[in-house]
Amino acid sequence: MRRLAAACIAWLLCLAGPALAVDQAAEQAGSLPRGKGLPLVVKAAVGFVDLTGLDENNSVYKGTVDIRLRWEDPRLRRKPEEMQQPPQTLRGAAAEAELAKNWSSPFDIVNLRGAPTATETGLRIFPDGQIELMRRVTGDFLTPQDVERFPFDQQKLQVKIAIRNYNTDAVSFAFVQDDLDFSRPAATASLDGWELKFVNLKTEEQPGWYGESHAMLVAALDIERKPGPAIAAIYIPLFASLLIPMLAIWLHKIEDGVFEIDTFELVNVIIGGLFAVIALNFTVNSSFQALAASDNSVNRLFALNYIALGTSLLINIALCRFSLVARAFGVYVQEQLFLVLLWAFPLLILTMALSFILVAVV
Repeated sequence: MRRLAAACIAWLLCLAGPALAVDQAAEQAGSLPRGKGLPLVVKAAVGFVDLTGLDENNSVYKGTVDIRLRWEDPRLRRKPEEMQQPPQTLRGAAAEAELAKNWSSPFDIVNLRGAPTATETGLRIFPDGQIELMRRVTGDFLTPQDVERFPFDQQKLQVKIAIRNYNTDAVSFAFVQDDLDFSRPAATASLDGWELKFVNLKTEEQPGWYGESHAMLVAALDIERKPGPAIAAIYIPLFASLLIPMLAIWLHKIEDGVFEIDTFELVNVIIGGLFAVIALNFTVNSSFQALAASDNSVNRLFALNYIALGTSLLINIALCRFSLVARAFGVYVQEQLFLVLLWAFPLLILTMALSFILVAVV
């Protein structure tokens, strides 16, 4: 009986041996490293190598970024006597071939629009099993825009990377000080009309199927707009157009409650100013489409221009052309009311215009 049991055990071991060998081979071939437990921590960093343009109308910027991912695979640890050797360094096709043999932290750039125009891959395998994957990607990246504080605004050029095939219980992103030091714009990088600041890293979760979520890291380069060109092209014309309704009031002359300037001429000035503001509004919205879809100081100044022109037109028609106040309350009341409006109206308009600018600055 004992001999029969021993024979059965030996037979089962013979059957299980190949299966175990296959599992070990699969584990060695490129499955998720589990030697240090789960989730596997992938340290991520993003450097901005070059920036060639920012399309604010489509919320897209063109540039080149370096994405660095680091993790540990104990299966690739070398023998103790080889620990002092330099890391194995591979590039291009050799790096891709080595990545195909081992687990390679499969990631996607979530906000990459279309296919990248160029990619480069580098790989370093250290004697202690540490792996460093470097990938340089050139392409168009989608990024959110917030122009509420235009032209004193700051924007963020984002790069979002996510691991699709594993949930957060299996793989997670993290970053340490060395990753923050790596994540910065290159010394030669520049962007016309903008000043480059710092890169911020943030880990998030991307919703997946069946209630799962995937690890995602967001790298955001802060850029600050240089306001000079926008002030010269937009704000100076807007403030100049605010003078039109004021001039339509200041040019009046009144004696004994009677206006001596023909209202028809001043109404023509107001109508001409209205068409000028409409043309400027159309030009700005065509060039800066993002401004038209949000609340910002530019749209507020345009609205103030329309209100000022409409109010000036109402004053000219009601007081100067038809003398409605004089008919209702007498010429003295009309004269005093006009003298109040002569300075109160411009003061109110300029105060509101300056407040719009100060809100954007602060």
